[in-house]
Order: sequence, then structure tokens, then C-alpha cells
Amino acid sequence: MINSVRNTVLSVLNKNNYGYISPNDFNLFAKQAQLDIFENYFYRYNYQIQKENARQSGIGYADIKKQYEEVIDSFSEVVTLTESAGVFALPNDFYTLVRVVYTNGAGKMVEVEKVPVARLQQLLMSNLTQPIELFPMYVQKGTDIQVYPDTISTGVTCYYVRYPLDPKWTYTLVSGEPLFNQGAGDYQDFELPLTDEPTLVAKILQFAGMSIREIEALNFGAQQEQTEIAIEN
Repeated sequence: MINSVRNTVLSVLNKNNYGYISPNDFNLFAKQAQLDIFENYFYRYNYQIQKENARQSGIGYADIKKQYEEVIDSFSEVVTLTESAGVFALPNDFYTLVRVVYTNGAGKMVEVEKVPVARLQQLLMSNLTQPIELFPMYVQKGTDIQVYPDTISTGVTCYYVRYPLDPKWTYTLVSGEPLFNQGAGDYQDFELPLTDEPTLVAKILQFAGMSIREIEALNFGAQQEQTEIAIEN
């Protein structure tokens, strides 16, 4: 999809004499565009939940919430964490945690409850709420989690949603011109569904318009994006 997106972007720019963007600039814009769309999936998903609760959503092929779930699920990962200096470092590519589970030496798996840092000391000081291995808890501190009771040092697994991989349009120079090379070792296509191609084009055009200081290209991309949003809603 990335080559199709780039060809479309260049076609729009060339057709209207807006200018040219280099492969490196395109890759930067492509990365930001994909991140914008990826993060927006969570807001759109929440919006569809609200519509579902208000009985305004569809079913079957019209179940948009399910479609968003499928896209978000494609970025789901499961990894066993390693303890170091009393904390468990989260994966470098994690976007949001879904759940944390603890498996004890007997193979019993239990959910680890997330608690706010502000409540931690209060919970630890009470005999009624103090965590035990059957009812563990954790707090998140940046890119680490701390699990209680502190006797837990292994068997912690996290389910999380990762960031998409950075897209990269790779090329080979032929007569001084970049020619798409999908076989390059660092090639990476977009990880979004094909239905997002028009939005990717629109967003990249906006970034390109800002880069080359061409307000018409920026406005064209913004109009295309608004059209996509209007069709969806």
C-alpha cells in the first residue's frame, strides 16, 4: 500500500504544481500520518460505543465498532515480563496496557489489578486490602510496572496494544531517480487496513503542504480528510 499512497501523493502534487517531496520526507510524513490515524482509532471506537449504548449503531456489516476492534486487535501482543530492580519493564513498543496476569509456581493464573499510585500506600497499610499472591495488584510508573506483593518476581505476563511499525518506502536509484524497491531489508509497509489509504494520502498531503509552504496542498489534504470523516459518520 505504501507505494500506492506515495504515487497518489506525488500525482496530486505534480498535477497542481505544488512541488516535490523527497523519499526521506515522505517517510517522515507517512510515519506521522499512520500514528495520527492509529491513535484516532481509539477515539472512534469510543464514539461507536457511545452510539451503541444510545442504540444508534448497526449490526452485521454495519457494525463499525466491531470493525475498529478488529483493527486494534491486530496490534495486540502478549509478552512475559522480566523483573529488574523491583520493577517490570514494559515492551518498548507498548501503546496501552490491556491486562496483566500472574502465574504462580503451581500454574494458577490470576488477574493483577491495576491501582492508582495515589491509593497504593493506603491499600498496603490495611490488612483488608493488602495484596497477596492470590489477589495481586500493580501500579504503572511510566514505562514500568511495579507488582505487589513484592514476593512476585516471575510469572508476570502483560497483554498490550503496540504502536504500529514505522512505514518506510524503500528505493533504488536508477538514472538518478528513486525507484521503489520492495525487496530492501528495511522496507516496511503501512500496518493500517487498505480502507485507510485515502486518509493516509490526505494527511501526508497536509504535512507536505506545510513542508513546502503550499497552502493549497494543505487545504486540499484537509478537505479530503474531512470528506472521509463525513462519509464514516
